[in-house]
Formats: sequence, C-alpha cells, structure tokens
Amino acid sequence: MKYSICLRYEDSSYAAWCQGLTGCWSEGATKEEAITNIYDAIREYLEVAEML
Repeated sequence: MKYSICLRYEDSSYAAWCQGLTGCWSEGATKEEAITNIYDAIREYLEVAEML
C-alpha cells in the first residue's frame, strides 16, 4: 500500500506527516532526513497496528 506524505518547513527544520495515518509524524533537519524519518515512522506505525 502507498501512503502520501506531507512536508513543511518550520522553525529551521522540516515536519513530515502521513495524513492517512492519524498521529504519524516526524521531523528532520533536512528534507531528506525528514523523509527518511517519516518512512521509519510509517513502518513502525503499521507494525504496531498489525499487532492490535
């Protein structure tokens, strides 16, 4: 399954979140770091959801 992510530059860092997964967000100092971090957060979110 594919999930869209959103990025926003805020206060010298990038915020990233997945609108399709409530509460799934992350951040990073660069766009690349924020994208890597949100991919990790999505993976972990789905792992936990699978256990429920």
